[in-house]
Amino acid sequence: MTDAPLGRSAKYTILTTGYTLSTGPGVAATVSYVTDGESHVIVDPGMVAGRDRILGPLAELGLGPDDITDVILSHHHPDNTMNVGLFGRARVHDHKAIYRDDQWTDRDAEGYELTPSLKLIHTPGHSPEDITLLAGTESGVTAFVGDLWWRPNGPVDDPVAPDHNVLLTSRLRVLDTADTIVPGHGPAFPADDTAPR
Repeated sequence: MTDAPLGRSAKYTILTTGYTLSTGPGVAATVSYVTDGESHVIVDPGMVAGRDRILGPLAELGLGPDDITDVILSHHHPDNTMNVGLFGRARVHDHKAIYRDDQWTDRDAEGYELTPSLKLIHTPGHSPEDITLLAGTESGVTAFVGDLWWRPNGPVDDPVAPDHNVLLTSRLRVLDTADTIVPGHGPAFPADDTAPR
């Protein structure tokens, strides 16, 4: 059984492509914009060289921070969350709740649908609270995985992951559903046999 969303109307743009030079200095998040109907979503507004790396490409799409309805945090590491405050009107989603203004609404992310084309699933491995946004698009399912993969070449053995077997199980779950993977710190890549396991 696949985790794929039923809808295929989502569209996305990678606002800034991240990178890792190590686990320390020189880290930037891949920050994405996903839209479906009235939903305008930012995924992992993390560390970047300057806020213009997020807001500039968003403005080129004709959008400002107040137009964003939802922010998805794949996990709680600062390099993937640092700029969440740019989107003060948005609902913020993590593995266990939705946050907005002074409201905290508990809900399990597993299977949660923002729209029929946008679905969250649990994908622990890099950290226990990892989630993935699955976006059904005209060209297939794109998985925004946070640091389940840092970049197209892995790393195969994530030095931060507490248990590689848990990481592998989540990677295989994503590969069973997705056509394209957007990692936490690099460009998109195909969800095929070349993806690191």
